[in-house]
Amino acid sequence: MQPRAFLMIAYAVLPLPLPQALAAQGTAGAAAPAATSANPVADALRAMQQRYSRILVAAAEAMPADKYNYRPTPAQMSFAMIQVHLANEGNDALCSKVAGVPAPQRTAADTTLSKDQLVARLKETFQFCESAFAHLDDSKLSEPIQLFGPNPFSRATAMMITVGDWADHYSQEANYLRLNGLVPPTAQRRM
Repeated sequence: MQPRAFLMIAYAVLPLPLPQALAAQGTAGAAAPAATSANPVADALRAMQQRYSRILVAAAEAMPADKYNYRPTPAQMSFAMIQVHLANEGNDALCSKVAGVPAPQRTAADTTLSKDQLVARLKETFQFCESAFAHLDDSKLSEPIQLFGPNPFSRATAMMITVGDWADHYSQEANYLRLNGLVPPTAQRRM
């Protein structure tokens, strides 16, 4: 049988595709639309902060202490260096600038800290981000802020950079975990 003829027969006898089948059922049993937020961007940032706090801390806890100096290649950061970056330049600095509040005065984290100390610091920095973002709203999204370098960014851009930084580093950590035979938090089966 010709491939084209096979496809035509298959299309004719198979049930409706899922989107059409759902549309045919109408709205019976559909969930009510989500409540409209007065600050959808700030709310989305807070939701992303909660998600990345949970999965980045879980990844940091999942990596064995003896693998914190692991790096896939000499040009890449070690797992410990990622934790240090998130603590120093990542969370405290970015969350402070996005929210327009001063960053906590802490001794800079470094790779000589133990796994437990680095995980504790990571948790502290995410707690700071949560409190810094608590009163953030969408009224100043276009306000220019100094993030890094001489050119200002809008607050909205800084928010996206912050979430992008978390996603980038979680991706790194997930790969490092897999390269060490471990399943990253977001790939684990849920009970």
